[in-house]
Amino acid sequence: MARTRNFYLIPYVAWIVLFVAAPIILVAYYSFFDVEGQFTLDNYAKFFTPIYLRMTLGSFWYAFLITAFSLLVAYPTALILTRLKHKQLWLLLIILPSWINLLLKAYAFIGLFGKYGLVNAVFEMVGIGGRQLLFNDFSFVFVSVYIFIPFMILPIYNALEELNPALIDASRDLGASAWTTFRRVIFPLTLDGVKAGCQAVFIPSLSLFMITRLIAGNRVITLGTAIEQHFLVTQDWGMGATIAVFLIIAMALIMFATGIGKRGALRG
Repeated sequence: MARTRNFYLIPYVAWIVLFVAAPIILVAYYSFFDVEGQFTLDNYAKFFTPIYLRMTLGSFWYAFLITAFSLLVAYPTALILTRLKHKQLWLLLIILPSWINLLLKAYAFIGLFGKYGLVNAVFEMVGIGGRQLLFNDFSFVFVSVYIFIPFMILPIYNALEELNPALIDASRDLGASAWTTFRRVIFPLTLDGVKAGCQAVFIPSLSLFMITRLIAGNRVITLGTAIEQHFLVTQDWGMGATIAVFLIIAMALIMFATGIGKRGALRG
């Protein structure tokens, strides 16, 4: 039985080694070489210079904004979905845009937010006048939230669906208001779904680069943009790999930190 179980583990282990461990090791290896292929530690020293530290702080700030706005929209949406009659259909309609290619969605927003786009046409119609909606922080955060919001809604929706309705009824029977019930019963018991959603949004938000180019017009510079620049423009693979190493470490720490509460709850 043990041999059979180990045999079935081989494809899984091979996948992890080839497509997870090997790329990480390769990235770490390239981080120790300069643009001329010479071994160096200067890439790591360079990362701690003000320009890269500001870029790191900026990346975390934008990732935080995207995650926060996604959560503010996703939680009420998921809560409403659980109370609708045809909730599976509505959930499908919300998730459906995530099946569309990211590049197509970015170009669709360029058409909507452009100078002669639909949004500016509506502004002109109501007398507000045309506005520069592209190539700024607003458009970058707005489009990013739109793209990532299904990944926030789904885990929260699943957590709400698994919530025992008897607990909510008991809270109401004991005289708790709707807000107290949400604050003391619903939200704490769905916190694992919130954490999973925040992970699914915050981590990829740290390394965005396509949206920064197309929607923000390179006015928003993130670590993902810097990696793309170093690999495709300056050809400084070592520096690009160094930034990627720090991103991997940051992502691992975030996953570890958000997983601590869940493990503690399981022990309790």
